Amino acid sequence: MTLLETPVFHAGIPSAGSPEERIVDATLRCIARWGVSKTTLDDVARESGYSRATVYRSVPGGKDGLLDLVCRAELGRFFAGLTGRLEAVVDQGLEALLVAGMSEAGRRILEHPALQYVLTHEPEAIAPRLAFAQMDLVLRTATAFATPWLTHHLDDEEAARLAEWVTRILISYASMPADGVDIADEESIRRLVRTYVLPGLNRHNPQGEL
Repeated sequence: MTLLETPVFHAGIPSAGSPEERIVDATLRCIARWGVSKTTLDDVARESGYSRATVYRSVPGGKDGLLDLVCRAELGRFFAGLTGRLEAVVDQGLEALLVAGMSEAGRRILEHPALQYVLTHEPEAIAPRLAFAQMDLVLRTATAFATPWLTHHLDDEEAARLAEWVTRILISYASMPADGVDIADEESIRRLVRTYVLPGLNRHNPQGEL
């Protein structure tokens, strides 16, 4: 079983062609257009081509249930995309793994229309998920995903510590962009990794390559 097949990272992805997938995609288009607060179930029904009753049957819990479904689906897609990217470079060394993973995550964050609308226009809608106990959950989830990949090049303790560190770096730059760092650009991430991340580990991997 791969990591993505575990319930934490896989259960939220709707089946291809299912009503849930269609509803999730319609919701994301609505949020990218109007934001979370102005998007209603009627809007989602019209955008998806389903009746309001079908949306209510498919997504129990009203709008809160809908937003929960969307978050779980997008997290599942996010980790699925990262898995594909990391599988291609896992044997190329720690630097390659970090650059690929961080830039792929950065690209998916910066190029997500609904997420970017919310970050720009409705930060209050997402801020509670990145504070205190919710931030702990974000860090635990991302660390649990990244650690097994990093153990190809580090021991378990170092891998877990590095996974949390790079997650904090990405969240920081995603929420507060800075000149000179583009988290969606591989060369920008490579400079960040070579200048700060790898020296911070203060070690070489067992093969003597970074």
